[in-house]
Formats: sequence, C-alpha cells, structure tokens
Amino acid sequence: MISKVILVAFSIGASAFQAPSQVQNRGKPLQVSLDEVKDDSGVSLPFGFFDPAGFVETDAQLEQYSLYKESEIKHGRVAMLAAPGFLLAEKFHPLFGGDIDTPSYVAFQQTPLQKFWPFVVAAIGFIEFKSSVPTYEDPDKEMWSIKPDHTPGNLGFDPLGLMPKDAAGAKAVATREINNGRLAMIGIAGMIAQELVTGTKIFA
Repeated sequence: MISKVILVAFSIGASAFQAPSQVQNRGKPLQVSLDEVKDDSGVSLPFGFFDPAGFVETDAQLEQYSLYKESEIKHGRVAMLAAPGFLLAEKFHPLFGGDIDTPSYVAFQQTPLQKFWPFVVAAIGFIEFKSSVPTYEDPDKEMWSIKPDHTPGNLGFDPLGLMPKDAAGAKAVATREINNGRLAMIGIAGMIAQELVTGTKIFA
C-alpha cells in the first residue's frame, strides 16, 4: 500500500518557475505546426529536435503537444527536487530522532515515515489541485486537455523574478530548466536502480 502511495506522490506535480514554454495554446483543438515544435524551448544541441518515438508526428499528436510539454516540465521539476533530496537524506537525517539511517529507496518503509506519509501526500495533493484547476480543462468537457489560454509549465509563480521579460531570454531560461529536468529524471531513475541492485546507499 505504501509503495503505491509513493508512486502516486512521485507522479504528481510541483510548482515552479513561470512561463517555460514559447508555444502558446491557440484554441480548441490546439493547432501547433511541427516547425513551431522544432523551434520551441527545450530543443537544443547536440541532438536538436529529438523525437525517436514519434510523439509529435501526426496532427492528432500535435494537438496534444501542450499536454506532453506540461507533463515533461512537471516531471522534470519533481525529479530536480527528488535527485538532491535522495542523496541528502542518506547523509543528513535529523528527523524522528535520526533513527532512519537506511538507503533512500526503502526509507519510506520505516515505521515513523509510514505515519508521516499521509500528511505529505495531502500536501502534494493540495498543490496539485491548486495547479491543475487553472491548467486543465473541466474533465466533464474533455479529459486530459490543457486550457486554451494556458502556457505549459506556467503556474504564475516567479517570486524571485527569474524569468526574463523578452522572448529570447525566456526561451533560453526555459530550455535550461527543461534540460536540467531531463537530466534529473535520468539521474533519479539511475540512483533508484543502483540501490535496488546493490541494496546499499549511493555513497555507502
């Protein structure tokens, strides 16, 4: 049961920077050309436009481009929080008397954390609800559809003013965030896989 809760927690979102995409929604259904996608934020060297699985080849797939991008940005942000947290918790764990001194991949199974997780899931659920309402269409109208006036990844949250006002600067910052998110997703997956194989901490 707890493992299912963890999977749900990792699969849902977190709030972060403002306006990381340059392709805007333009109505229903979303009409985005392949040329626009190839020039969007996140497309960078050395691979350029990299879509070996063909996620945006057909018109129907292009109509879902904003949903794909929203999902990638959200998972990237969660991974950027998870990757350093995974390592930090193995070296610095003062909570619950400092008794939870196990590899991160099984730390959630420790008795104190089993009691703590419902509060964590509730907090994440609240954040997800607050971010999803302005992002997704009413499910009664259409499932898994981004609102026409929503820019993927834009939660209107930029308290430090990190997002440049000009289009070129915003695209550069967005590309850096997306690429770091992609690296973090690979990194956290690799760390979990390593601990599953070895059964020990990353830096044992």
